Amino acid sequence: MNKIFPNADAALKGIVADGQLLAVGGFGLCGIPEALIDALRDSGAKNLTVISNNAGVDGFGLGKLLETRQISKMISSYVGENKEFERQYLAGELQLEFTPQGTLAEKLRAGGAGIPAFFTKTGVGTLVAEGKELREFDGETYVMERALVPDVALVKAHRADKSGNLQFRLTARNFNPAVAMAGKICVVEVEEIVEIGAIDPDQIHLPGIYVHRIVHNANPEKRIEKRTITEKAGA
Repeated sequence: MNKIFPNADAALKGIVADGQLLAVGGFGLCGIPEALIDALRDSGAKNLTVISNNAGVDGFGLGKLLETRQISKMISSYVGENKEFERQYLAGELQLEFTPQGTLAEKLRAGGAGIPAFFTKTGVGTLVAEGKELREFDGETYVMERALVPDVALVKAHRADKSGNLQFRLTARNFNPAVAMAGKICVVEVEEIVEIGAIDPDQIHLPGIYVHRIVHNANPEKRIEKRTITEKAGA
Protein backbone atom coordinates (compact mmCIF):
# COMPACT_ATOMS: atom_id res chain seq x y z
CA MET A 1 0.00 0.00 0.00
CA ASN A 2 1.45 3.34 -1.08
CA LYS A 3 0.97 5.87 1.70
CA ILE A 4 2.86 8.72 0.03
CA PHE A 5 0.81 11.42 -1.70
CA PRO A 6 2.22 14.05 -4.08
CA ASN A 7 0.98 17.03 -2.07
CA ALA A 8 -1.23 18.04 0.84
CA ASP A 9 -4.26 18.76 -1.33
CA ALA A 10 -4.15 15.25 -2.76
CA ALA A 11 -3.70 13.74 0.69
CA LEU A 12 -6.92 15.33 1.97
CA LYS A 13 -8.97 14.65 -1.14
CA GLY A 14 -11.94 12.42 -0.43
CA ILE A 15 -11.46 12.29 3.36
CA VAL A 16 -12.42 15.77 4.59
CA ALA A 17 -16.00 16.99 4.55
CA ASP A 18 -18.32 19.55 6.13
CA GLY A 19 -19.25 18.97 9.76
CA GLN A 20 -16.39 16.64 10.64
CA LEU A 21 -14.52 16.25 13.90
CA LEU A 22 -10.81 16.81 13.24
CA ALA A 23 -7.73 16.74 15.45
CA VAL A 24 -4.62 18.76 14.64
CA GLY A 25 -1.25 18.19 16.29
CA GLY A 26 1.01 20.90 17.62
CA PHE A 27 1.51 23.14 20.62
CA GLY A 28 1.12 26.78 19.75
CA LEU A 29 2.98 26.91 16.44
CA CYS A 30 5.46 24.20 17.43
CA GLY A 31 4.96 21.00 15.47
CA ILE A 32 1.89 22.05 13.49
CA PRO A 33 1.22 20.48 10.06
CA GLU A 34 1.48 23.73 8.12
CA ALA A 35 0.88 22.36 4.61
CA LEU A 36 -2.04 20.20 5.72
CA ILE A 37 -3.70 23.16 7.46
CA ASP A 38 -3.38 25.18 4.26
CA ALA A 39 -4.85 22.29 2.27
CA LEU A 40 -7.73 22.00 4.71
CA ARG A 41 -8.45 25.70 4.24
CA ASP A 42 -8.29 25.30 0.47
CA SER A 43 -10.67 22.30 0.59
CA GLY A 44 -13.47 24.64 1.63
CA ALA A 45 -14.74 22.19 4.26
CA LYS A 46 -16.83 24.10 6.79
CA ASN A 47 -18.70 23.73 10.08
CA LEU A 48 -15.69 21.85 11.45
CA THR A 49 -15.09 20.91 15.07
CA VAL A 50 -11.33 20.99 15.64
CA ILE A 51 -9.44 19.42 18.52
CA SER A 52 -6.11 21.12 19.13
CA ASN A 53 -4.22 22.45 22.11
CA ASN A 54 -4.86 25.94 20.79
CA ALA A 55 -5.87 27.68 17.57
CA GLY A 56 -2.57 29.03 16.30
CA VAL A 57 -2.20 32.80 15.94
CA ASP A 58 -3.89 35.38 13.78
CA GLY A 59 -3.09 34.59 10.15
CA PHE A 60 -1.09 31.41 10.76
CA GLY A 61 -1.78 27.81 11.67
CA LEU A 62 -5.41 27.17 12.59
CA GLY A 63 -5.83 30.94 12.71
CA LYS A 64 -6.19 30.74 8.92
CA LEU A 65 -9.29 28.56 9.30
CA LEU A 66 -10.79 30.97 11.81
CA GLU A 67 -10.37 33.79 9.31
CA THR A 68 -12.29 31.82 6.67
CA ARG A 69 -14.96 30.82 9.23
CA GLN A 70 -14.48 27.11 8.53
CA ILE A 71 -14.28 26.22 12.22
CA SER A 72 -17.53 26.32 14.18
CA LYS A 73 -16.21 24.76 17.39
CA MET A 74 -12.82 24.35 19.08
CA ILE A 75 -11.92 21.75 21.70
CA SER A 76 -8.82 23.31 23.25
CA SER A 77 -6.89 23.94 26.43
CA TYR A 78 -5.35 27.35 25.60
CA VAL A 79 -6.68 30.09 23.35
CA GLY A 80 -4.87 33.21 24.50
CA GLU A 81 -2.74 34.11 21.47
CA ASN A 82 -5.45 34.62 18.87
CA LYS A 83 -7.41 37.87 18.72
CA GLU A 84 -9.79 36.61 16.04
CA PHE A 85 -10.55 33.58 18.21
CA GLU A 86 -11.35 35.92 21.09
CA ARG A 87 -13.52 38.13 18.91
CA GLN A 88 -15.54 35.24 17.45
CA TYR A 89 -16.00 33.56 20.82
CA LEU A 90 -17.14 36.70 22.63
CA ALA A 91 -19.50 37.50 19.74
CA GLY A 92 -21.10 34.06 20.00
CA GLU A 93 -19.82 33.05 16.55
CA LEU A 94 -17.53 30.24 17.76
CA GLN A 95 -18.21 27.45 20.25
CA LEU A 96 -15.51 26.44 22.71
CA GLU A 97 -15.17 23.28 24.77
CA PHE A 98 -12.47 24.34 27.19
CA THR A 99 -10.48 21.32 28.40
CA PRO A 100 -7.55 21.12 30.84
CA GLN A 101 -4.36 20.31 28.95
CA GLY A 102 -3.63 16.98 30.64
CA THR A 103 -7.26 15.93 30.25
CA LEU A 104 -7.16 16.82 26.55
CA ALA A 105 -4.06 14.68 26.06
CA GLU A 106 -5.67 11.77 27.90
CA LYS A 107 -8.93 12.10 25.95
CA LEU A 108 -6.93 11.65 22.74
CA ARG A 109 -4.77 8.85 24.16
CA ALA A 110 -7.87 7.02 25.41
CA GLY A 111 -9.52 7.42 22.02
CA GLY A 112 -6.53 5.84 20.33
CA ALA A 113 -6.47 3.01 22.88
CA GLY A 114 -10.15 2.17 22.44
CA ILE A 115 -11.09 3.40 25.93
CA PRO A 116 -14.45 5.22 25.72
CA ALA A 117 -14.16 7.22 28.96
CA PHE A 118 -12.11 7.71 32.12
CA PHE A 119 -12.33 9.44 35.49
CA THR A 120 -10.09 12.30 36.64
CA LYS A 121 -10.00 14.73 39.57
CA THR A 122 -9.02 17.59 37.27
CA GLY A 123 -11.87 20.06 36.90
CA VAL A 124 -14.01 18.83 39.78
CA GLY A 125 -15.87 21.77 41.31
CA THR A 126 -15.32 23.99 38.25
CA LEU A 127 -17.14 24.81 35.02
CA VAL A 128 -15.23 21.94 33.41
CA ALA A 129 -17.32 19.41 35.36
CA GLU A 130 -20.73 20.93 34.67
CA GLY A 131 -23.14 18.43 33.13
CA LYS A 132 -20.72 15.51 33.50
CA GLU A 133 -20.99 12.40 35.64
CA LEU A 134 -19.30 12.59 39.04
CA ARG A 135 -18.28 9.50 40.96
CA GLU A 136 -16.52 8.88 44.25
CA PHE A 137 -13.47 6.63 44.54
CA ASP A 138 -11.70 6.10 47.88
CA GLY A 139 -13.37 9.17 49.33
CA GLU A 140 -12.40 11.46 46.46
CA THR A 141 -14.68 12.91 43.78
CA TYR A 142 -13.83 12.36 40.11
CA VAL A 143 -15.40 13.61 36.88
CA MET A 144 -15.97 11.35 33.90
CA GLU A 145 -14.44 12.49 30.63
CA ARG A 146 -15.29 10.94 27.26
CA ALA A 147 -12.51 9.95 24.88
CA LEU A 148 -12.03 11.74 21.56
CA VAL A 149 -12.01 9.86 18.26
CA PRO A 150 -11.69 12.37 15.40
CA ASP A 151 -12.74 11.52 11.86
CA VAL A 152 -9.40 12.80 10.55
CA ALA A 153 -6.11 13.51 12.35
CA LEU A 154 -3.58 15.95 10.86
CA VAL A 155 -0.10 15.38 12.25
CA LYS A 156 3.43 16.78 11.87
CA ALA A 157 6.50 14.54 12.21
CA HIS A 158 10.14 15.08 11.34
CA ARG A 159 10.79 11.83 9.47
CA ALA A 160 8.81 8.90 8.10
CA ASP A 161 9.76 5.75 6.28
CA LYS A 162 7.62 4.64 3.38
CA SER A 163 5.47 2.43 5.61
CA GLY A 164 4.63 5.37 7.89
CA ASN A 165 6.86 4.69 10.89
CA LEU A 166 7.47 8.12 12.43
CA GLN A 167 10.15 10.07 14.23
CA PHE A 168 9.32 13.38 15.91
CA ARG A 169 11.87 16.08 16.66
CA LEU A 170 12.26 17.41 20.20
CA THR A 171 9.30 19.43 21.50
CA ALA A 172 7.50 19.18 18.16
CA ARG A 173 6.50 15.74 19.41
CA ASN A 174 3.99 17.32 21.88
CA PHE A 175 0.37 16.34 21.02
CA ASN A 176 1.22 14.75 17.66
CA PRO A 177 1.52 11.06 18.68
CA ALA A 178 -1.75 11.13 20.63
CA VAL A 179 -3.53 12.89 17.76
CA ALA A 180 -2.21 10.32 15.30
CA MET A 181 -3.37 7.39 17.42
CA ALA A 182 -6.84 8.83 17.99
CA GLY A 183 -7.80 9.59 14.40
CA LYS A 184 -9.87 7.19 12.31
CA ILE A 185 -7.76 8.40 9.37
CA CYS A 186 -4.32 9.88 10.04
CA VAL A 187 -2.50 12.13 7.55
CA VAL A 188 1.09 13.01 8.40
CA GLU A 189 3.25 15.84 7.07
CA VAL A 190 6.99 15.14 7.28
CA GLU A 191 10.21 16.91 6.40
CA GLU A 192 12.01 13.74 5.32
CA ILE A 193 10.95 10.40 3.84
CA VAL A 194 13.37 7.47 4.00
CA GLU A 195 13.32 3.86 2.88
CA ILE A 196 11.78 1.15 5.03
CA GLY A 197 14.42 -0.08 7.46
CA ALA A 198 16.38 3.18 7.47
CA ILE A 199 15.03 4.11 10.91
CA ASP A 200 16.38 2.04 13.78
CA PRO A 201 13.42 0.23 15.41
CA ASP A 202 14.38 1.67 18.80
CA GLN A 203 14.16 5.18 17.33
CA ILE A 204 10.59 4.86 16.02
CA HIS A 205 8.30 7.06 18.09
CA LEU A 206 5.04 5.94 16.46
CA PRO A 207 4.52 2.80 14.36
CA GLY A 208 3.18 3.08 10.84
CA ILE A 209 0.03 1.12 11.64
CA TYR A 210 -1.50 4.42 12.78
CA VAL A 211 -0.56 6.30 9.59
CA HIS A 212 -2.69 6.22 6.44
CA ARG A 213 -1.29 9.01 4.26
CA ILE A 214 2.06 10.83 4.13
CA VAL A 215 2.93 14.23 2.61
CA HIS A 216 6.47 15.54 2.11
CA ASN A 217 7.04 19.17 3.12
CA ALA A 218 10.80 19.62 3.20
CA ASN A 219 10.83 23.33 4.10
CA PRO A 220 8.07 24.34 6.50
CA GLU A 221 8.12 27.92 7.74
CA LYS A 222 8.22 26.96 11.46
CA ARG A 223 7.18 30.41 12.58
CA ILE A 224 7.94 31.39 16.18
CA GLU A 225 4.74 32.13 18.10
CA LYS A 226 6.14 34.84 20.34
CA ARG A 227 9.74 35.95 19.94
CA THR A 228 11.35 37.40 23.07
CA ILE A 229 14.86 38.81 23.23
CA THR A 230 16.87 39.45 26.38
CA GLU A 231 18.93 42.60 26.26
CA LYS A 232 22.47 42.22 27.60
CA ALA A 233 24.63 45.04 28.88
CA GLY A 234 27.36 45.94 26.40
CA ALA A 235 25.81 43.89 23.60
